Amino acid sequence: MSAIAVRPATEADVPAIAAIYQPAVLTGTASFELDPPDHAEMLRRFKALADVGFPYLIAEADRAIMGYAYAGPYRARPAYRFSVENSIYIAPHAHRRGVGRILLAALIDVCTQRGYRQMIAVIGDSANSGSIGLHRAMGFRFSGTMHSVGYKHGRWLDSVIMQLPLGPGDTEAPK
Repeated sequence: MSAIAVRPATEADVPAIAAIYQPAVLTGTASFELDPPDHAEMLRRFKALADVGFPYLIAEADRAIMGYAYAGPYRARPAYRFSVENSIYIAPHAHRRGVGRILLAALIDVCTQRGYRQMIAVIGDSANSGSIGLHRAMGFRFSGTMHSVGYKHGRWLDSVIMQLPLGPGDTEAPK
């Protein structure tokens, strides 16, 4: 595999993004969706974030999209405006190749540059050791577990919350 390059996603990337997300929905537990969104819905979601300036990144190698990551609002109320929630999805053929680490590092950098102060990871399934390990390796701290908040594939699923201060974090007021 050639070097992995990270770049901002474009509307033209949405079919590849949807193709990566579909198996995560159908067979995985990282997403609590039960049915994969169609192209129109994935485009709507992409534009909802990109049009207001949230980072949406693509990792590619050999002209193939290996994964994507984005940050969006952690919560809608204004006091949360300096906190973002991250999401990362990797194509099945690209698992365990460092794509997630490269994407998450780039996303952390972009969010820090844009003045966000906290990044929150809401990880579906407490058995998702890959995502939990990645976030821990990137400096995220465990903040808690919400037990049995989702039901998918015939079993109850937890959500694991992890958090990373960005830039000065909470040591000074935002500008």
